[in-house]
Amino acid sequence: MKKISALLIVLAACFAVFASGAAESDGYTFATNANWPPLEYVDENGEIVGFEIDLINAMSEVSGVPMDYVNTSWDTIFAGLANGQYDAIASGVTVTEERKLTIDFSTTIYQVTQSILTKKENSDLTSVESLFGKTVGVQMGTTGHFAMEEYPEITIKAYEDIALAIEDMINGNSDAVVCDSVIASDYVLANENYRGMLVVTGTASETIEDIAIAVEKGNSELLDIINSSIATLQENGKLDELYAKWNLM
Repeated sequence: MKKISALLIVLAACFAVFASGAAESDGYTFATNANWPPLEYVDENGEIVGFEIDLINAMSEVSGVPMDYVNTSWDTIFAGLANGQYDAIASGVTVTEERKLTIDFSTTIYQVTQSILTKKENSDLTSVESLFGKTVGVQMGTTGHFAMEEYPEITIKAYEDIALAIEDMINGNSDAVVCDSVIASDYVLANENYRGMLVVTGTASETIEDIAIAVEKGNSELLDIINSSIATLQENGKLDELYAKWNLM
């Protein structure tokens, strides 16, 4: 994972123009699938929290544009954007060439790889090749899912959310889970339910994935607000504070 480039700062000069025009907006709604700690998840109080939730709130503050968010399922999240149920998606969305055909993306907010997460007793599963002949859990429709589909030697079990995949692995119904590196690390380091049980053993893909906010194709007004807000947060140090808060260093 890597922080966004400091080159984003150059966008900050455009912020005042977009902020003044945005004041006329009724605001925007962001969709999130709150099953991806520390990016977004439901805490013990039933509140949706996480890095991207804080980022939405921070962008709203610096732009003066009302922004809120809704929790929705991953398997319908892109269809909901296309149907106008919300204005953007902030949910650990990887930028891909296929998605670019129908979606516009903000500047990169983070970078991930695909990690192999498993129980400590399976710590020898350190590479894609070591997963051949094994059963691997993924969240359906994610880049981890797509990466595993490249290998017919691997039996894939796809779940509606990553927490179900991990729980099923704990129960002995799969050998490993492949997911974004930041998610895997959080389950190992910060999830009290699995403390001491899980380990990240290796990388399932060498591809470095850009994580960004998705908007409907052609929605340049919202995209400009998002990009200039991100640039301002980079310049004033708030973005670094959010990285530190959520251990995204």
